[in-house]
Amino acid sequence: MLKQRKDLLGLKDLSKEEIIHIINTAKEMKAVLGQDFKKTNHLQGKTVVSLFYENSTRTRLSFELAAKYMGANAANISASGSSIQKGETVIDTARTIDAMATDILIMRTNMSGAPHLIAPHVKASVINAGDGMNEHPTQALLDLYTMIEKRGDVSGFKVAIIGDVAHSRVARSNIYGLTKLGAKVYVAGPSTLMPYGIESLGATKCGSVGEAVADADVVMGLRLQLERQKRGLFPTIREYCNFFGIDDDCLKLAKKDALLMHPGPVNRGYELTSSVIDGKQSVIDEQVTNGVAIRMAIMYWLSQGGVI
Repeated sequence: MLKQRKDLLGLKDLSKEEIIHIINTAKEMKAVLGQDFKKTNHLQGKTVVSLFYENSTRTRLSFELAAKYMGANAANISASGSSIQKGETVIDTARTIDAMATDILIMRTNMSGAPHLIAPHVKASVINAGDGMNEHPTQALLDLYTMIEKRGDVSGFKVAIIGDVAHSRVARSNIYGLTKLGAKVYVAGPSTLMPYGIESLGATKCGSVGEAVADADVVMGLRLQLERQKRGLFPTIREYCNFFGIDDDCLKLAKKDALLMHPGPVNRGYELTSSVIDGKQSVIDEQVTNGVAIRMAIMYWLSQGGVI
């Protein structure tokens, strides 16, 4: 029986089969990025609109380039340039965009659940590009793709996720995706940055960074989400670095061929030292490239009815 999906709102709702299908499609799309002429007709005649209420470099640009590489008409709207500044609701804004014959609506917002809210009210396929502290499904998919591209399979992997887990939508989506593919996720960070009940998502909470990183196949640092913190949740940046930053000594605790990852942007010297960012185990730049391929795959999949 065929499965169909109009929107991509989170990895919590995606099946293992859907995740694998998107990653396999991304492998084909990445071949396009290696060509001198980066152009296909996969989305020829389609219109893609990005509605971003938060700042972004990687996510926004990768979606825009992915749409253009596949022949779509692409437009971007920021919060400062939208009618929401005049009091228009998020749903009405989405309906307005939808009424302009939009095929795919990409939304990034600090409001958890907003993409889920608008999806039933529009004909366009809605893609969650990050909603508050809830999920960032396309980031997790590109992370999974990078791991699989490098290692072939993540089943049985130990993946350590270190840092500001409480405010990280990337961590949540990765936990959902990794556990569905058979990996084991270990998280560590300051107790004030560790959400209550993280174990219910399928992760193991560790008492120290060393415990999480020991014999890990993948070590993933997270950005300190200072803009989401309403009060001081750790004494100083220096203390955070000393106890929870990933440096060469920390990385040595993982397997010799462990991958070092980070969703970006990286605060050098805070979450990761420059030596590990630029080291041979780092695949941070490859994550960025794979982000374009994954977003091409997602938009193509949804344009075809989300069928597997």
